[in-house]
Amino acid sequence: MLLHLLAQHKDRVLTRWYEFVLESYPAETRKFLKSQKNRFSNPVGASIAEGLEGLYDGLTQGTEITSESMTEFLDKLVRIRAVQEFSPSQALQFIFLLKNAIRQTLKQDLAETSVLQELLTVESRIDNLALLSFDLYVQCREKLFEIRLHEIRDSTARTWERICRKYGITDEPSESRDDDSTLR
Repeated sequence: MLLHLLAQHKDRVLTRWYEFVLESYPAETRKFLKSQKNRFSNPVGASIAEGLEGLYDGLTQGTEITSESMTEFLDKLVRIRAVQEFSPSQALQFIFLLKNAIRQTLKQDLAETSVLQELLTVESRIDNLALLSFDLYVQCREKLFEIRLHEIRDSTARTWERICRKYGITDEPSESRDDDSTLR
């Protein structure tokens, strides 16, 4: 029954979910994301909308949470939010916002006991999706920090090389320095 209602009200739930997600952005960004519908002028907004729809379809069709298609949509959304100025909880909040979107859209239909039981099952799947998204978020953040570390290391090495050239220093490790080969 609930899955039928979710399919029937898909557009309304998705619209509400998308609006909730946009509310997590600063006002200027939110205004831009709402106003630009063109995929090429607003690739972030298009990716968010695509990702939300893919996750919604997977959840309502009973797709395994860890399936390749669910992970692909989730990864797309998590990558966007991992590189933005969000705390981890803010970055992953979008998943839990689906619960609110469903409850607000289907408020009257959820009064039935059978539908309420199904809602608990769907919400449990959403919670499992949140756990998977946390793993993906941590992987993205680790990759970002790794990239930053390499950039700093490379920049430091280039600066050291310029200093050595400028002052005629040979780049031979002295005995007082620890083995810095791991830094290069």
